[in-house]
Amino acid sequence: MAKKIALVACVSKKNPMPMPARDLYISDWFRKASAYAMRVADEWYILSAKYGLVAPDTVIEPYDETLNRMPADARRAWARRVSKELGQVLQPGDQVMLLAGIKYRENLIGPIREMGCSVEIPLQGLRIGEQLRWLKQQLGWDHA
Repeated sequence: MAKKIALVACVSKKNPMPMPARDLYISDWFRKASAYAMRVADEWYILSAKYGLVAPDTVIEPYDETLNRMPADARRAWARRVSKELGQVLQPGDQVMLLAGIKYRENLIGPIREMGCSVEIPLQGLRIGEQLRWLKQQLGWDHA
């Protein structure tokens, strides 16, 4: 049966000690994006610049890496690794929602579609403030 899988990009703001990935990243954007992913998807994972595809409960150490500062060939190598890892998770017919910037998603969209999955990018074209506002509205947090 087809599942909805959400992939949430890592962020630079992290807790200082090893902990489950869901708790390591502490930015406002990550908190909202992961809450949205948990609400709408059957499963969700983190796209980590250092560790690749990470399940939320996996304990990882803090790091200082981002695809935004990587050269294009390093980003392609990262995407090949993550595509291989996604191959263990995705089934044809699954719907993949990418909550990630262009550098995290650009080399993943093709391989995900080649696996027979559809791709949804709800935050595409939105600046960070607009993304936060959209996520807050989706979560119903704009009334709090």
